[in-house]
Amino acid sequence: MIIQAVLQTLQDFIQYLLFMFERLTWISIIDISLVTLIFFAILLLVRDTQAMVLLRGAVLLVALAGVLTSLDVLPAFQWLMNNSLPAIIFAIPVIFAPEIRRGLERIGRTGQLMAGATNTSDTMEVIDTLVSAASRLSRRKHGALIVLQRLDNLQEYINTGVKVEARVTPELLLQIFYPNTPLHDGAVIMAGNRVLAASCVMPLSSSGSLDHSPERQMGLRHRAALGIAEETDAISLVVSEETGAISIAQGGRLIRHLDVVRLMNILQNFYEPYEPSNRFMRFLLRIFPGLAQRSAEE
Repeated sequence: MIIQAVLQTLQDFIQYLLFMFERLTWISIIDISLVTLIFFAILLLVRDTQAMVLLRGAVLLVALAGVLTSLDVLPAFQWLMNNSLPAIIFAIPVIFAPEIRRGLERIGRTGQLMAGATNTSDTMEVIDTLVSAASRLSRRKHGALIVLQRLDNLQEYINTGVKVEARVTPELLLQIFYPNTPLHDGAVIMAGNRVLAASCVMPLSSSGSLDHSPERQMGLRHRAALGIAEETDAISLVVSEETGAISIAQGGRLIRHLDVVRLMNILQNFYEPYEPSNRFMRFLLRIFPGLAQRSAEE
């Protein structure tokens, strides 16, 4: 009986789709395109974040609940879902509050990725500084975590450390991360060509992606680098204290065992965002900065 009810539901759904296609007009296409764009923006904002896992589970539950509530043989379940739906709708803004706030902040910003670097020479100077410092830290096996602020505001993490407010140089980074110095334990946060704060506390990764990697022995420094990359759009440059390996975390992904050349190429892709010739694409990149990163990686 349940199988017959499911087949009847599928048949009604197919008939409904055919009915919709028969009534499809240009206005309907524009309407559907706008709805698709909104869902695309939401998925792009929560991509590679903890909210993506919640969103995936919510979609599966809604789909399953929709199928079950359409069955007339389950009246008690229908009553439960019909009365729970308003509470679920009000719970969505609470569950996804951090992602909604970051999304609105990104839409409101149109600044460059490097707040302090105003031209190409400043950009290359910062990249050379980071590469030089990372390579020297790697040779000495001095652990380091450098967080590069982009569009998302990192003030809450800056407040956990010691404010520096100094122009970045390799010597400054080497001194900060020298073992047993007061500021070596924690992260350095940079914006443009300036070091904003040192010894900052970063959130640890809770996605579990490191647990499935062949190198599960990575310590708190790598988990913190991945954690801030999951919570924000910042770039984390991390040097292992045990092996001296250089890694970069961004967008919830960790790229390990980088040499100097590859590190420079990756930083150039991050600091010099993709600029398409098409005006409409440039408008989309202003609204959805994550598209620039994806285009640069391709």
